[in-house]
Amino acid sequence: MKDMLGREELVTSAEAADRIAREFPVPGRSGTERVPLPSGLGRVLAEDLASPEDLPPFDRSTVDGFALAAADTFGATDAMPAYLKLAGEVAMGERPVLRVGKGETVRIWTGGMLPEGADAAMMLEYASVIDHETVECAKAVAPGENVLFRGEDVREGETVLPRGHRLRPQDAGALAGLGIVEVPVFKKPRVAVLSTGDEVVPPEAAPSPGQIRDINAYNLMGLIAEAGGEALYRGIVPDDREALRRAIGSALDSADIVVLSGGSSVGVRDMTPEVLNALGKPGVFLHGVSIRPGKPVLAANVDGKPVFGLPGNPAAVSLTFELFVEPVVRRWAGERGAEAGLRRTVRARLSRRLASSMGREDYVRVRLEERDGEWWAVPVLGKSGLITTLVRAGGTVVIPLHKTGFEAGEIVDVRLFGG
Repeated sequence: MKDMLGREELVTSAEAADRIAREFPVPGRSGTERVPLPSGLGRVLAEDLASPEDLPPFDRSTVDGFALAAADTFGATDAMPAYLKLAGEVAMGERPVLRVGKGETVRIWTGGMLPEGADAAMMLEYASVIDHETVECAKAVAPGENVLFRGEDVREGETVLPRGHRLRPQDAGALAGLGIVEVPVFKKPRVAVLSTGDEVVPPEAAPSPGQIRDINAYNLMGLIAEAGGEALYRGIVPDDREALRRAIGSALDSADIVVLSGGSSVGVRDMTPEVLNALGKPGVFLHGVSIRPGKPVLAANVDGKPVFGLPGNPAAVSLTFELFVEPVVRRWAGERGAEAGLRRTVRARLSRRLASSMGREDYVRVRLEERDGEWWAVPVLGKSGLITTLVRAGGTVVIPLHKTGFEAGEIVDVRLFGG
């Protein structure tokens, strides 16, 4: 879309994200595979996982103490304790051979299997052995107290984790407890990373005057890995139309998604939109978003594959990746619905006034400081070309389109960086 002067009309970040989601909605399109449980951490499940058994597989104590029938302690207090006969001890890792009869108790340890006749456990703090065969109970316990019953955590056949769930350490622990040692996951989408510009040189090179090392590619590779993708570094492309065409074409052959940094500005030397439109259809469908930093971001659909052109400034690269590329990577890695691309936020008090222009979303980098038990957001000011503003920051504060800024002391939401 163009305005009356022939310029590209800017869209809001929400409109841009919606356009991208409509172009590339299919989750998990890279295929699936089965991997060992430790290798599944951070990956997205391709199937519902059901429990093959009850967890726990037996009634077990959650405390060190004494297994007993709760009814034998009813009414017990410090002043009027209950007295039970000590009938033995439950060995750890074994099925108890003894039975708890009326007025009896047995010593048990955390995780021990509850013997027949017992329905509760008394903590050591409230019981004491007074003559090697009598236990004094200074507190009443209820049936089921300090006990996990068979299947109380998970029932056999119950869905433990759904398809589309990203596997976390606690999830791996639960699956290991059920004997599941291999998991079906979506394959990681392959994301090719290209840097553009005659001024950009590899990190190992010594830059000549007018040159700069490739910061953006390494930032992007980390962001891609955090989002669940496999980054494929495809090097630096000079400001040459044919070189750019060959590089993007080769990247499209080997990857599911292509991300370029630099070369997205709407200027005379910008060849990226023309090259993308020539490589496949429908071509560029987004070029320019009303955000700062990152206004000249572009997105294209090249015969069904997403190609993103991100600005060259490091802060703009991080922001535009977070807003527009990361949700696609996460969806194609198998995440579903609203989970794809969610960021944690923290409420904090702003340390200074922030000004903005109406009609544009401003993303201001901030660091968090704790002062007297309260979080404060301290702006990390600097131009978007300064990588250290990202290094020192922990997140961003978004100034919406309709606001001209925030006052000092105002409570704001801080969008935390990933990782």
